Amino acid sequence: MDISEEIEKANRKAFDIMNRGKAVLTDFDFARKVIPGMKENIILHAGPPIDYADMIDPMKAAVQGALMFEGKAENLEEADKLARSGEIEFKPCHEVSSVGPMAGITTASMFVAVVENPEFGNRTFCNLHEGRGKILRFGATGKEVLDRLNWMNENLGPALKEVVKKKPVDLKSIAAEGVQMGDELHQRYRASSLLFLSSISENLLELPNAKEIFKFIADREQFFLNLAMPAMKALADPADGIKYSTIVTRMTRNGVSFGIQVSGMKGKWFTGKAEVPIGLYFTGFSQKDAAGDFGDSAIMETLGLGGLSSAAAPAVTRFVGGSPKDAIHATEQGYKITYGQSKDILLPAMDFQGAPLGIDILKVNETNILPSINTGIAHKKAGIGQIGGGISHPPLKAFNDALREYAEVYGL
Repeated sequence: MDISEEIEKANRKAFDIMNRGKAVLTDFDFARKVIPGMKENIILHAGPPIDYADMIDPMKAAVQGALMFEGKAENLEEADKLARSGEIEFKPCHEVSSVGPMAGITTASMFVAVVENPEFGNRTFCNLHEGRGKILRFGATGKEVLDRLNWMNENLGPALKEVVKKKPVDLKSIAAEGVQMGDELHQRYRASSLLFLSSISENLLELPNAKEIFKFIADREQFFLNLAMPAMKALADPADGIKYSTIVTRMTRNGVSFGIQVSGMKGKWFTGKAEVPIGLYFTGFSQKDAAGDFGDSAIMETLGLGGLSSAAAPAVTRFVGGSPKDAIHATEQGYKITYGQSKDILLPAMDFQGAPLGIDILKVNETNILPSINTGIAHKKAGIGQIGGGISHPPLKAFNDALREYAEVYGL
């Protein structure tokens, strides 16, 4: 048996699945009703597995705020004690078909988006977008944060549920059009968020609280983030578990470690240390204030968007500390470590080539080129929130370890 032929055949299959899939927003509902195995004592988090005691402070604070939101604690001290008690089960979002930006904290009573891939019959989930500033996903807590979460549960979630039940939304098409309009779909979502709002406006305007919901979405230029993430996961998940495939199906981080998963070794995490992002900081902050990179939003780069599609969004390059030439270079590097190109996500600045698709651990190990990830930067202390934006990379160790185990499993 020629293993190179088996790898090629498997990678072609995984690539074709990612390329051929669809991502349709069909519902919003409480996490406990739709996420597989979700229970009242489970808290989902971003990144590979991690114990509460080992989490970075912003993620711990997000856990505490979520326990208060759930009515399980009256204050942060009670929440911290409960989180350490062993009564709460912590689980990566990715392990239950879900994703969450930054801390990614998702609990049973939170509304989540439901995305379906009708081509392969799978569903994925993500919590709702809060906005910027002092928000739970960056580790902020307090009355303002909890009041907003409650309002989202009582108003935003139910309104969006009613709207998309009348007319499901093709998220992949919005992503493709957004890239044509200057989004790279990790840091910049201005076009795609407005495209989403336009797609739901007719049915939204029929609701009694339409103005309030409309303004909430319009004021949050990254609103589409929490829809694009489950969309990309919906495309990636069916490509997982293909024997011999060396294609990466998940990339994610929790502030301590960065984890990847590979199609041919389903369910196995390969990890290394999470970087502190390099980029531009808001006035008064610097890299010494920053937490390690965290969030499931690297699912965007897993599907060739974000850093790998930097060429699509020259406006982002200044925010993340680079130039338009750097943006082109990041995309060119992406082509060197991926199997092929997206048939739907086309990059105008690259003569309408498809976005780099299908990160291959063999190519990463051969070239030592790591995918560039566009990311928000959080303060390492809880309660301060976002302090900048920049670029990070996965650890080469994760790809080295993945190839080493692949060789043991398949006899490479």
